[in-house]
Amino acid sequence: MSNHFSQKISVFHGITAPEEGWIAGYGAVIDYYQLAIPMPQKLSLISTKNRKYVTDRWRVFTPRHQPGETLYDQLVFALKYEGINLLFFKKLFERLTQAEIFTLLQKEPLGQYSRRIWFLYEWLMDIKLPIEDLKSGNFVPLIDEKLQFAASASTNSSRHRIRNNLPGTVDFCPLIFKTEKLNSYVDSDLSARNSSNLSNIHKDVLQRTSAFLLLKDSKASFSIEGETPSGNRAVRWGRAIGQAGSKPLTRAELLRLQQIVIENSRFVKMGFRDEGGFVGQHDRQTGEPMPDHISARHQDIDQLINGLLESAEKIERTGYDAVLAAASIAFGFVFIHPFADGNGRIHRYLIHHMLAILKFSQQGIIFPVSAAILNRIDEYRRVLEHYSHPLLDFIEWKKTSNNNVAVLNKTIDYYRYFDATRQAEFLYDCVNETIERLIPEEVAYLQKYDEMKSYLDDVFQMPDSMVALLMRFLEQNNGELSKRAREKEFAMLTTEEVKDIEKRYNDLFFRGRL
Repeated sequence: MSNHFSQKISVFHGITAPEEGWIAGYGAVIDYYQLAIPMPQKLSLISTKNRKYVTDRWRVFTPRHQPGETLYDQLVFALKYEGINLLFFKKLFERLTQAEIFTLLQKEPLGQYSRRIWFLYEWLMDIKLPIEDLKSGNFVPLIDEKLQFAASASTNSSRHRIRNNLPGTVDFCPLIFKTEKLNSYVDSDLSARNSSNLSNIHKDVLQRTSAFLLLKDSKASFSIEGETPSGNRAVRWGRAIGQAGSKPLTRAELLRLQQIVIENSRFVKMGFRDEGGFVGQHDRQTGEPMPDHISARHQDIDQLINGLLESAEKIERTGYDAVLAAASIAFGFVFIHPFADGNGRIHRYLIHHMLAILKFSQQGIIFPVSAAILNRIDEYRRVLEHYSHPLLDFIEWKKTSNNNVAVLNKTIDYYRYFDATRQAEFLYDCVNETIERLIPEEVAYLQKYDEMKSYLDDVFQMPDSMVALLMRFLEQNNGELSKRAREKEFAMLTTEEVKDIEKRYNDLFFRGRL
């Protein structure tokens, strides 16, 4: 342990600083106490020059921002400029004695930062310190809404004169930082834009679009897992997605969804795990596990899932941006990985559930989020690894007799207090793509299909099944009927008629394409 919180560095824990300077805030305290947590996504650096700027990994401050060499000064700096890091505070509080905490809080007993630390200690540790309730003073918000997204409604803690605006409970509370991208998305109100885009579309076309998107999303969700489901299996999962938001989110509902996803359970132990779990490979020679992600300890699943469900219900009741809520709940679920199999598809179902329950889509259109994720599959993997890989250094495990993993240390806090900013940005990109491209493309296709069908019905009195077959042949052969189709299924058409059909199809579907 170093003698001072603020060290002069140019590289810090393998992360290169944009210039030489003094580490400050959360990074400095994590290093000083050697807390077993990943470094925050953004670290704070006191510049040797009179400059203040932000990079992907750093917030750089001028020398006048440099905090004093006490724990209290560093915590005030962190709360003021770096937001709230629940995982950090939980691990710090476990390291300090109650006497040390009490001394810390006496520095500025009525100050807003002292009150925040006091509240966080009692909230996270479930311990009431021997301090009298405050009798007066303004209530201050726990989360600084200039830095992080907060719940729309808060709960007053009179004891600390604090407004608890955390978007979760003590058993599950990911936090999301305000970034230029997220602020832009939230301000643009994609939900209203989507409603506006759909308001002029005929109800019949909208219903058929929704039906197709359900199937598209279902198939994409299986594809992400490397599976090609039968038509019936994809339809059944699509039907389940279509019910998202209509049933309360409970443990029983999660188990029901797993049963729909895993139809053949002969080789899968159904229900919540009663052993360890990981995502990754096995060594070909030894069979030993090679984890990319280590799931929550099975002993912690009940508490974590109950916390996740309570937080989802709290968000529904108190309000939170729908896409941010979907990112927190859905990615939190897949990080916990409570089942032996089916976690990925249920994780993506939870995106639909949160968007539906928070009325993101007024028309009831199911977003083909899985299709958008499939289009960004490499980025999706990076977003999952962004959470999982840094944690591998802090999870102690051993191989079990069946080549699974058994976690040896306490890890529950890693799954309930994480920074979901990167996941939220990714999900907003996917939702934006569905609104700007995927849904309009499907609506346009159905409108063109109807126009083509009307022409075929008017000129040839062609039945629906024959229209569908003809359209499939034209799609598969870039707007031309193959020789085989002309000689077999559509031998009754003359050469001129085929040319007319092909021209009409190409004018409709390929015009504007160069």
